[in-house]
Amino acid sequence: RFIACPQLVRTVRRCLQRGAGPGPQPLLEFAPGPGILTRSLLDAGFRVVALESDLDFLTDLQSLENSLDGQLKVIHGDFFRLDPLTKGALKPPALSSDKLFETVGVAAVPWRADVPLKIFGIVPQQLERNRLWRLLFAMYECSSIYRYGRVELNLFISEKEYTVLTAKPGTSKIYQALTVLAQLGYEIELLHKEPWSSFATNLKNGGLAIPKSVQVPNDHLCLVRLTPQQNLFTGGLKPSNASTFIFMVKQSFAKPKSRLTDRLNSWSLDNSETLLKALEIPKKAAMCNLYPEDYKRLFEALQNSSMFAETLFHDEVLTRTMN
Repeated sequence: RFIACPQLVRTVRRCLQRGAGPGPQPLLEFAPGPGILTRSLLDAGFRVVALESDLDFLTDLQSLENSLDGQLKVIHGDFFRLDPLTKGALKPPALSSDKLFETVGVAAVPWRADVPLKIFGIVPQQLERNRLWRLLFAMYECSSIYRYGRVELNLFISEKEYTVLTAKPGTSKIYQALTVLAQLGYEIELLHKEPWSSFATNLKNGGLAIPKSVQVPNDHLCLVRLTPQQNLFTGGLKPSNASTFIFMVKQSFAKPKSRLTDRLNSWSLDNSETLLKALEIPKKAAMCNLYPEDYKRLFEALQNSSMFAETLFHDEVLTRTMN
């Protein structure tokens, strides 16, 4: 939650206004809390849909909604409970993305079209990594919010997770499967870094709820813009086989220092040296030394190989992911 820090509010407002076109711009804000930033965004001319899961904040937000002429719409809902895997009618704060986008007034557009909607919010620190993974899966599969196009996310995430998202190949223990998939899938832009002291905490003793981190710095929350890559689904990568690509990358990092040739052999590929030569990848390259683009090129080449036993890793990693 935001503390009433005028400088921070102005900074966030300025960042969200960058690239905005003429006229009222639709913006989905999740977990607005007392609506401090919401009011600033309304003053800036945004047409805001506020998605709030906490009933304690809903009354004041709804009063603000009633005082305006359609510029604000308040919904009882949780952004991270969109499209749950349940049958039957959804009970708030769970809701469907179809209902949400209908309320926002945004229609689906082709993937290569302009961004149809900006989303802003603070990712809860509890299960932060899991939430980022869920967004990645949805983006690669063009499901949930990404059925409507290249939705732009403007998220406050921990400095620790931002460091992982932007890590370079070979960086021990920081360069991960999440790194590869995020850098391939998103244009990642750091908009602002804010000390933890600017944010409220739910600790009873009034201290700051700062997640501990040993390997990377974690002194700030980072406002990060994640814009899906327009050319993501060129070549052999498609939403229909994207889950297989994700599983391939995840298994590649089960032993990040292992050689690529050993991994290819474990996938029953008997012409691995020929493949690596065609891709111009060194024979001794380790999994953690490959660039994100190398993984995509490798996947596309494997898709064209009759010797590639895809099921050898798909079922194993799928089970681990679901658990």
